[in-house]
Amino acid sequence: MASSTPPSGQSNGNQSQPAGAESTTWDVELLRVLVSRKGTQVDAQWAIHPQLKQDLLPHEWQEVTDLMGKVSGIVGKRFSQILSQADPEPQSNA
Repeated sequence: MASSTPPSGQSNGNQSQPAGAESTTWDVELLRVLVSRKGTQVDAQWAIHPQLKQDLLPHEWQEVTDLMGKVSGIVGKRFSQILSQADPEPQSNA
């Protein structure tokens, strides 16, 4: 689920830095909301980086779960609305 992107100009994270140089910053995906479509069915799911999940206290995890459920619902509903306004899927000639 999680992915990281190295800073611009680096091909890998093994390059050494001179003493006193600023540390590089890596972009790490912590949360993801995925909306998928099969025909007219829209499905919204979310995922969290495993380390972040481990670091959360039980009540914090419950709060994140509740909030991300709402986010997934909002994004899925909006995607569905836009999809219903778009051209319908072409009819297959099976």
